[in-house]
Amino acid sequence: MNSDKIAGKVDQAVGKVKESVGEAVGNQKLANSGVADQVKGAAKETWGHAKDAVHDVADEKRVEADRTADTSRHNLSDSVQHAKDVVKEKIDEVRDKHSRPA
Repeated sequence: MNSDKIAGKVDQAVGKVKESVGEAVGNQKLANSGVADQVKGAAKETWGHAKDAVHDVADEKRVEADRTADTSRHNLSDSVQHAKDVVKEKIDEVRDKHSRPA
């Protein structure tokens, strides 16, 4: 949970108390202020959720990119090893062909 989500929840709770107190004592200004605090808190909390979602997607993309890079690196390494093996076989074939007595 990030600070925006926490602050949003606090603002909403404070707003709910202000609204209830305002209604209980007949103070419309205090009750309206409480509702405004709740709206502000809901916006902060929503902003916090949006930030978390962006961070989660970025983390997933970073992991995916690392996985792709790892796979590519291994594939390239395997290709290089295969090329070395093929060339070594050809060299051995040439050596064997020319080292036999005619």
